[in-house]
Amino acid sequence: MAEIQLKSLAHSYSKNPTGPDDYAIRQMSHVWHKGGAYALLGPSGCGKSTMLNIISGLLQPSEGDVLFDNVRVNELSPKDRNIAQVFQFPVIYDSMTVYDNLAFPLKNAGIAKPKIKAKVEEIAAILELEPVLHKKAKGLTADEKQKVSMGRGLVRDDVSAILFDEPLTVIDPQLKWKLRRKLKQIHEQFNITMVYVTHDQLEASTFADKIAVMYGGAIVQFGTPRELFESPNHTFVGFFIGSPGMNLVEVARCDGGVTFDDITVPLSDSLCQRIDGLGSSNIKLGIRPEFVSVANQASDDTFECGVRDVEDLGTYKILTLTLGSRTLKARVDEDHQIDGNTVHVAFPRQWLKLYVDEYLVEEQAE
Repeated sequence: MAEIQLKSLAHSYSKNPTGPDDYAIRQMSHVWHKGGAYALLGPSGCGKSTMLNIISGLLQPSEGDVLFDNVRVNELSPKDRNIAQVFQFPVIYDSMTVYDNLAFPLKNAGIAKPKIKAKVEEIAAILELEPVLHKKAKGLTADEKQKVSMGRGLVRDDVSAILFDEPLTVIDPQLKWKLRRKLKQIHEQFNITMVYVTHDQLEASTFADKIAVMYGGAIVQFGTPRELFESPNHTFVGFFIGSPGMNLVEVARCDGGVTFDDITVPLSDSLCQRIDGLGSSNIKLGIRPEFVSVANQASDDTFECGVRDVEDLGTYKILTLTLGSRTLKARVDEDHQIDGNTVHVAFPRQWLKLYVDEYLVEEQAE
């Protein structure tokens, strides 16, 4: 396994890029630490697969360096990087048995037959492929084929990292959870550096210790699932993580805080000073529906909202509210009673986030 470092990395599919919009990967530096379980999360077209292919060696970056354990590998092939990559669709040899598919990378490396047998049987047991071990791969189900594809990366002891490019796309939804847990178990057992590309936040959260969220060719936040949820560093992270996503409201600076539709939301003096120092008019307030406090009675720190819709989801309810001309979502417990067409909401200070030019602005520590 290896530590993978991306140093001043950028990539454009254009021969003569003239600006940031011509880059699939905008210049960035990032480290995937040795033995970590990581997810690369983002929507289609954000640069996830491009980055994975650069790490594996299928694609050379336009700018910058890829380092494995501080050694530059830009010109090395995937084979020489000792990278295993699992794609959306299983890449296996249909004419071979499952055993031979798993053994193939080891045979190519000149490993002795007894060691090949032991390693193949070990991986087959972990992936629950023992019942089909001596069957031709052609007759396997889609999830069995994908497990074989994963297994071919796992049999190698010398692998620097395993890269997964949306590997559960073809898997039946009922089996996805089981395979995600299996991958997590494998990581814990072998401590291999793993990078898992997905557009599904649930897949990312159940597999990874840390998630890199990509947007517009850049990693806009790298953190634990909890950090991404509780303190999104970018408005896109707030919107993309969570269901429903974060409430985001465009606001303007005013005396004592920010305002929209003649509604003033007070902020601390230090936060107001930070906004003023940044000198931008692109200001947003954000709060997750889970953190909006909803009451039937008014108090000093609440705002009156109209109730547009109540969606009962069994264990909780999602309220669609109007505050001024803006629409907000709030999540409340299943037994929370809504009296009439209005409620009163508060925005607890610890959960109310302020964004300038789409990035989080926090109070400076004393």
